[in-house]
Amino acid sequence: MDIKTLRSKSVEVLVEELSQAQTHLKSLDFKLAANQLKNVRESRKTKELIARLQTLLKEKQKTPTA
Repeated sequence: MDIKTLRSKSVEVLVEELSQAQTHLKSLDFKLAANQLKNVRESRKTKELIARLQTLLKEKQKTPTA
């Protein structure tokens, strides 16, 4: 997901997307352990998305809304 579109979203939406990404990563980990995952790079992309979302959430918490 593009960083510009993520920045335009509200905190509630970011938290929801973070929750979905973490659930998706857990699912990917189980599939990887069972040798059912065909695209192992998808796990890395999901981790990067989670890191982006967490960073944006911290940035939004630091900056006071005026």
